[in-house]
Amino acid sequence: MNAADARRGTGHVARKRFGQHFLADAAVVEAIARAIDPRPGQALVEIGPGLGALTRALLPRCGAMTAIELDRDLAARLRGWPGLAVVEADALTVDFRALAAAAGQPLRVVGNLPYNISTPLLFHLLGAADCVRDQHFMLQKEVVDRITAGPGGRDYGRLTVMLQWRYAVEPLFDVPPQAFDPPPRVDSAILRMTPRADAVPVDPVRLAEVVRAAFSQRRKRLRHTLGRWLDAQGAAALAETQGFDLQRRAEEVPVAEYLALVQALQPPA
Repeated sequence: MNAADARRGTGHVARKRFGQHFLADAAVVEAIARAIDPRPGQALVEIGPGLGALTRALLPRCGAMTAIELDRDLAARLRGWPGLAVVEADALTVDFRALAAAAGQPLRVVGNLPYNISTPLLFHLLGAADCVRDQHFMLQKEVVDRITAGPGGRDYGRLTVMLQWRYAVEPLFDVPPQAFDPPPRVDSAILRMTPRADAVPVDPVRLAEVVRAAFSQRRKRLRHTLGRWLDAQGAAALAETQGFDLQRRAEEVPVAEYLALVQALQPPA
């Protein structure tokens, strides 16, 4: 049964406030399940299962998994599925670190993320990256382009730097609006995110401050944006000793250079 058939059978109407667009293309569902390739014994967590189209494809492969669903009607429909633990909650409030501790192993997190909260949710998960094995998400294609961008283009920005610091990111394939019921007004894409074992150890709060300042007026050179922030922090001279060129624009600076600058600005442990 695909999502469209399931929706007709349950009478459930997609709720705009939850950003609900149910995956309805069986071929796309199967392609996502193959890309995730879950195995028995792994700690699989699905965010926003909706009518369960992807859940139906994943659960037989892994035998047991957890679903996080905010919509109480949909959560009620999922309860009772053999092997499926249902957490009725907003994923933005879920303690993924605690879920990993309860499972006794890193999580594999998957989901068709509501596009209206995808960026806040990605930042929420960033705080638990050390408790995650990998993440596979359906996102708005524009967001995937921003996350996977290289320096020098307009897609490269704060989201790029913060996520590429902690994850290796890989776009897998695009998904057209027609694969959903109801169809969204944008194209979608599947993204694989794998936490980096060799992530540069930096203070995430300081990194966020630096990147936010750098991209606050992205068309201006860093001497006008980041330079002023460094002056306020009393760290402009330190930045110069690191060879950090403030004559560039924020989008021209590779992730590695932002990380090196933040390392230099951090007080010694």
